[in-house]
Amino acid sequence: MAALALTWWGLRTEPRRGRRLTLLALRAVSALLALFLLLEPAVQLLQTARSRLRFAVLVDTSRSMRFPIEPGGASRAEAVAALLAGQRAELSRLAERVDLDWRGFDAQTAPADVEAAARGLPSDGSRSDLLGALQAAAAGPGRRLAGVLLISDGADNASLAGGLTPPARAELRALGVPVNAVAAGREPPRDLAVERVAAEEFAFVRSSVTVEATLRAHGLDPGPITVVLRREGAVVAQAVVQLEAGQDRYQVPLTFRPDTTGTFVFTVAAPVLPGEAVTANNQRSFVLRVIRDRVRVLLVAGRPSWDERFLRGLLKQDPNVDLVSFFILRTNADQPGPQDQLSLIPFPVQEIFGPQLKTFDAVVLLNFNYAPYRSLDIERFLPNLRDYVRGGGGLAMVGGEQGFGEARYGATPLAEVLPVVPLDGAGLAEESFRPRPTAEGRRHPITAIGAGEAATAAAWEALPPLEVLNRTRPLPPGSGAVVLLEAPGLLVDGQPAPVVAVREVGAGRTLAVTTDGSWHWGYLAAERGGGDGAYRRFWSSALRWLVRDPELTPLKAEPDAPAIDPGASVGLSISLRGADYGPAPGRKVAVELVAEDGKTVARGEAITGADGAARVELPAAPPGAYKVSARAEPVPGGPTETAATALTVRGAGPEDGDATPRPELLSAIAELTGGDFTSLPGGGLPRLHQLEPEVVEIGQRRELPIWNRWWYLAALCASLGAEWILRRRWGSW
Repeated sequence: MAALALTWWGLRTEPRRGRRLTLLALRAVSALLALFLLLEPAVQLLQTARSRLRFAVLVDTSRSMRFPIEPGGASRAEAVAALLAGQRAELSRLAERVDLDWRGFDAQTAPADVEAAARGLPSDGSRSDLLGALQAAAAGPGRRLAGVLLISDGADNASLAGGLTPPARAELRALGVPVNAVAAGREPPRDLAVERVAAEEFAFVRSSVTVEATLRAHGLDPGPITVVLRREGAVVAQAVVQLEAGQDRYQVPLTFRPDTTGTFVFTVAAPVLPGEAVTANNQRSFVLRVIRDRVRVLLVAGRPSWDERFLRGLLKQDPNVDLVSFFILRTNADQPGPQDQLSLIPFPVQEIFGPQLKTFDAVVLLNFNYAPYRSLDIERFLPNLRDYVRGGGGLAMVGGEQGFGEARYGATPLAEVLPVVPLDGAGLAEESFRPRPTAEGRRHPITAIGAGEAATAAAWEALPPLEVLNRTRPLPPGSGAVVLLEAPGLLVDGQPAPVVAVREVGAGRTLAVTTDGSWHWGYLAAERGGGDGAYRRFWSSALRWLVRDPELTPLKAEPDAPAIDPGASVGLSISLRGADYGPAPGRKVAVELVAEDGKTVARGEAITGADGAARVELPAAPPGAYKVSARAEPVPGGPTETAATALTVRGAGPEDGDATPRPELLSAIAELTGGDFTSLPGGGLPRLHQLEPEVVEIGQRRELPIWNRWWYLAALCASLGAEWILRRRWGSW
């Protein structure tokens, strides 16, 4: 560059511009030739080769490939096999350039080969996972992946069931290879299916329930069809649907009114029409739990009191409780005279303790003495109350100066079902005491007011003390009675007197609260800043326990899922607790699976472990609705614990339930990844896009110098000589 600058400076006096440029160009050529000779360049010769890549061929082997590719045509799997058999020459040419990696896929991928694919791979997979198959191919062993040929009907029911969401698009781009796709099928076959059922998890007895069913129809003639709703075989609702040309989905409301509580299997069923490709998807079942709309409680109080006021107010505020209450303002001893003159309304003894008694879920006798009402003859109805409990009712007896021993219940039929022994004639113990939970009480749902046994004990210790107690005696072991709270400083026969006790009697339950001071746990606790949560929790849990709330039953049998795919085993988790609600280890639990027609299709049993839990696996059952009945082996003298639930075995799994192909999904995958797309019937193999192989050096290298050629030096001499001659002639020195 310096030489050129000096040359330009030396030519500044040359008047002709063309001469200046010519001389400058010759000097530039000379400079470049001199630089070339000084750098001594050479050519490097490398012996190289291109690396061989892998190309994946993924063939769908799920059960949806069994459906016809077009009405009356071969199956999708057969059409794919025919395509591969007819394109063997093209595939052989492809195999000369890349290593073909043949795989069949459904929920998983498995190696295959071209011969098996050309004959037709078995189509028995229960699910299709397109994205999973592509990711498995990209992560496969061996050489780097160059591209993919994906052959499927596109009926994905796994990662891409909801379409190409942004996360799915990101994962497809992350593959980094073109995906070429062949769609097996364009139009859905002739089919009527119950696509979806929208129902609540629970319903109220004697209240209207509406189930929304979605029908999907393809290729069917217009006309009416009848859709029915069955409860374990019995039709409870039906609706007529008019199929229309050009419409493929229908919303069908089905309304019914459940008349009994329990867990039931309901089935929405559409008729099977001639020529349908799939019949297993014409019905769909679901499990519905029917519960009480409200718990009906009868409260009878001997006189107004703080305990009566707080308990009645608590029950009235609960929207789930239908309360009927009676409390006595005065007795015959207060003012002799006819009964209709002693009350605002007549006390309907015969009605509530007679035929109407069974309409109540629980009865609460609060500080109630039947003896003063001889004219009402209440004593005559006490056997009815005892039989009500044995038949499944709940009875709570709350103490006071007119309860337990004062009322001499120990000599009545009610003594046969009470959880304590009333000491007839024993007066009230009027002494301050703080109830203490027993070992059973720290676990029982009625008195477990803390999060764990230690927290429950601390919570009871923090509550205000009580002032009065009815003296009673605990029942002996084996009676089914359990003391939950006791008065540590008040002894009866050398034992702490019961404060709260419960008992299982036949199909019913009883509760004894031997004080009318439980309101202290609410009002006085709130006054001290602790709130009334313990009082509310105690009585709410007591009521739920009395009416056998399913959440509080000692035996539970829960299926792994309310709806099970066809061919899958039925798994059940068993949990059993004793009368004290502690784990019941070493107990045998027998389980039965009962079909709609009442036949037992499977049986199993298990022994509970140290935590009271067990696992039962029943063999696969045919499609349909089933009741699950569990029965625990009883302890001597104890009740037999049972549990019931329901489940359904689908007639069609995800692959069988929807025969619709999704070519648009495969086309979108190919477009997103830079591949090509075709569809069957009619189409062939797409143009197979793939990555170019890398160039890899695998041999020798050699350098050939190119600067030491005579013509480079001759050219340098010629350019310098030409410049010298022209300078001489033009006088440009």
